[in-house]
Amino acid sequence: MRFATNDPWNPSFHSGFCLPSISVLFTRENLMSTKRTLFRWFAVASLLATSTAFAQTKEVTFAYQDMLVPLRTIIESGELEKTTGYKINWRQFGGGGDVIRAMASGDVQIGEAGSSPIAAAASQGQDIKLFWILDDIADAEALVVRNGAGINGWKDLKGKKVATPFVSTSHYQLLVGLKLEGVDAKEVNVVNLRPPEIAAAWERGDIDAAFIWDPVLSKIKSNGKAIATSGSIGKKGYPTFDGLVVNAKWAAANEGFVTALVKALAKADDNYRQHSAQWTADSAPVKAIAKWSKADPKAVPAAIALYRFPTLQEQNSADWLGGGAAKALAKTAVFLKEQGRVQDVKADYAAFVTSDYVRQALGK
Repeated sequence: MRFATNDPWNPSFHSGFCLPSISVLFTRENLMSTKRTLFRWFAVASLLATSTAFAQTKEVTFAYQDMLVPLRTIIESGELEKTTGYKINWRQFGGGGDVIRAMASGDVQIGEAGSSPIAAAASQGQDIKLFWILDDIADAEALVVRNGAGINGWKDLKGKKVATPFVSTSHYQLLVGLKLEGVDAKEVNVVNLRPPEIAAAWERGDIDAAFIWDPVLSKIKSNGKAIATSGSIGKKGYPTFDGLVVNAKWAAANEGFVTALVKALAKADDNYRQHSAQWTADSAPVKAIAKWSKADPKAVPAAIALYRFPTLQEQNSADWLGGGAAKALAKTAVFLKEQGRVQDVKADYAAFVTSDYVRQALGK
């Protein structure tokens, strides 16, 4: 080993001493041994600190979209921060595909995503768990065609420009609808646009149709008509939903937070179910939803009514986290592979779904 002349570990650094060579070697070996011991100790300490970092940080980044759901009232109230003591970084994303990519990079720990991007992420082996059904999409997404575009049905989409956010539930439903109606997707000019981009493109007249959700859905309906909805496609065997997914390792280290989140979600959804008539355009809950989703408060009541929000008990049932969600993800993955959107399909998607936090919230 070569020492720098000003290196304190170099015996010649300390002037005024003239030690025999054997003493110099002995001293240097002792010093180097101590140095190696300290290095190992710091390495172990660093490893231990890293392994418990998730549990000690008490900070989480939550990726949300612009869907009109009761969860927005939790964001507005700050109650989750108060009850858990966690710092929550709420970050809005344009689509589920963006959320999934952010989670894969480690920038986000919890995120909102539709069943299609969740199925894609699970198919790629991403370490996530679906732990809450944010909503049964039902009729909340639709294929809207522009007035005057000459489109009255699915077959009229040939040669037309249709926008949707790729790898979203709307994208999935668009592809399913085309297949069910016998239309080759290659004959349709399907373009990838995020919700705000769809609104702008519609305003400019750049697109003929769009499969999308609110708040953009309400905006484009003013100059168009819906020829299909997520509900009509779901009834043909292709249901879709939005869910909350969490990084599996982070969830294991922050179990209390995830359970508290589930309780807050159940409370917010229950508030809507029991008092939906009071959720008017000028009510506090609707104003909160409009604020965080960048929607027109006047459009929120009708838009949110298109969704269905499973109760805590229903979340735990065989219809959802108890089995139904995994089956829906598997069916979605098979279709995505047929369309060339994913390369592999897992044998079982139950490994990417958990009802643990719901059951804890239920006291089971």
